[in-house]
Amino acid sequence: MVDDIRLADVLRTHGARATFNLNSGHHENARSRPWKYKGEKEVWRLALGELREAYQGFTIANHSVSHPWPTRIPLETWRSEVLDGRKWLQDFFGAPVLGFAYPFGDFNEATADVVREAGHVYGRTVRNATPCYPPADPAAFHPDCHFRAADFWERHAAAKASGTGVFYFWGHSYELITEADWQAFEAQIARLSADADTVWTELPELFV
Repeated sequence: MVDDIRLADVLRTHGARATFNLNSGHHENARSRPWKYKGEKEVWRLALGELREAYQGFTIANHSVSHPWPTRIPLETWRSEVLDGRKWLQDFFGAPVLGFAYPFGDFNEATADVVREAGHVYGRTVRNATPCYPPADPAAFHPDCHFRAADFWERHAAAKASGTGVFYFWGHSYELITEADWQAFEAQIARLSADADTVWTELPELFV
């Protein structure tokens, strides 16, 4: 998403790490495929020529080719979505792609098996789990919460108290609509980075 450019700048400013989950089939030679978030904010996909610079220094994960509902399509179609998406990203960025995020957070045992067999070391869902680590099954890795969760800081404190040392949150740059949203998000990242216990890390490092 075009807003990922600003998001990445915020993260770099505060020394934060992040994983960007990309759909390989959603990027064209020019910015494309506009749609409206909540009926008001126009969201554009980055052009192919912008991807490397936009995500420089961050981890790239597979989000499938075209963002289908995993459990609502034939398993062989899902397999192609996963395998082709990973291959394209690895070829384009010239680096291993070890993580996966399920479109819509939708998965079951069969779709998770495909993600695992394709070579990913984890598959991220959208279910909340604190502590989130270690997961019972890395191919069904449930984060602590969304970045806008009402109990975000309570979950952060609980994760710290759990002794696992991992707090994982997720979200999308297009969810930041107003300037106040951006300022609140930057304050959130700044507070995390200022915590003496915070060490930002890459997700694959938790599993390899």
